[in-house]
Amino acid sequence: MQLKEQLQRAQHDVEAMLNRYFDQPLNTEQTIKDATHYGVLNGGKRLRPYLVYATGRMMGANKADLDVLAAAIECIHSYSLVHDDLPAMDDDDLRRGRPTCHIVYGEAQAILAGDALQTLAFDLIANHQFTVPATQQVKMIASLSKASGIEGMVGGQALDIVSTDQVISVEQLERIHQLKTGALLNCAITLGALCATHCDQHTLQQLNLFGQAIGLAFQVQDDILDVEADTETLGKPQGSDIAANKATYPALLGMAGAKQKAQDLLAQAHQALEAIDYDTNELASLASYIVERKY
Repeated sequence: MQLKEQLQRAQHDVEAMLNRYFDQPLNTEQTIKDATHYGVLNGGKRLRPYLVYATGRMMGANKADLDVLAAAIECIHSYSLVHDDLPAMDDDDLRRGRPTCHIVYGEAQAILAGDALQTLAFDLIANHQFTVPATQQVKMIASLSKASGIEGMVGGQALDIVSTDQVISVEQLERIHQLKTGALLNCAITLGALCATHCDQHTLQQLNLFGQAIGLAFQVQDDILDVEADTETLGKPQGSDIAANKATYPALLGMAGAKQKAQDLLAQAHQALEAIDYDTNELASLASYIVERKY
């Protein structure tokens, strides 16, 4: 199966899982249910769920377990996007070509929808009967908690906010994106691995190195596309990072330097996979896609 088909299958499977949750009767107010559902069905590539599936599939994990973890991590990612789009944060009216959650439902409901998605992620993991031991289930919750919080995604967002309109170094920019983007991408890989019956420390360490490399590479390519792609292709305003006076890799390294950085990170990702005793071709293809994508 080609990577494009694998990505589409992951997108279908995780959205089917999420729709099953929101299609059931929920003891809540209808507007917040609708806003939360809207926030998570945002037309995304579902890259994080795909990483859960690809890693777990590589290591022989149970598909039903992977479905739950894919949905959980997408809930976290989607909550962050709903909050990122708010006027107090990035103040975006469009997300992948359609109105953002607060534009449709108002700021208050969007805040609550993000909160609901965050807690739903842990609800899904805590209440699923996994085929692996409960100790690994606890590790899943711990991994997602740390990757989402002040030592992970939230910490990166905070650094991003205080660095706006500031002159920062490449090292500082990397720290922002290791936390803001990389932590959750890396967590998706870890969650897939933790679904496997045999999950040794060496494999986890190499997957962590792979995740760090593709997490940064993803952001470098995002920065490149913010300059080179158009609004229709991006699904958001072209040049939005420049307009917001945010530090980017092209701004700090030049466009040629940024593209070389992406290639260096891709090489690091492939090197980490070579040390893993599994068929890593699918993950290797994904790493190449991250650097070569056009949106």
